[in-house]
Amino acid sequence: MKKVNDILTHLKFNPEFKKLSTHTTLQKLINTLPLKLKRGVKFAYIKKDVLYFVLTHPVFKMEFTHSKELIWSLLKTLGIANISDINFFVTNVMDKKEEPIEEKSFYEERSYGIFENFIEDKHLHHKIEAIRKLIKNI
Repeated sequence: MKKVNDILTHLKFNPEFKKLSTHTTLQKLINTLPLKLKRGVKFAYIKKDVLYFVLTHPVFKMEFTHSKELIWSLLKTLGIANISDINFFVTNVMDKKEEPIEEKSFYEERSYGIFENFIEDKHLHHKIEAIRKLIKNI
């Protein structure tokens, strides 16, 4: 079995590991964009030295086309130098809005918490009173 140091050294000097770190640099690039551009980015990726921005609406494509020089300057400041071109396109897949799921009880409480607690053991007596309190709050 390999040691953790061997695995980390392998990951550090493996060229495939550097590809994994491009995700974080692309996320930094997206975060440094102005707010009007950042809102339109769904995600970005690099393929064959071309940076692709996947956008959410055609209006953002026009904004990005006009702001191409800004993106080039951001690429230089972040140290991403292996990019030869920048392309933008809009997805035709709409995002599904997830509605919050409300927690519903599986049954309706039929008790009103009106009962007498005859238990003499203090610990059990407090447990029954806690149950009564839960029933009354529902």
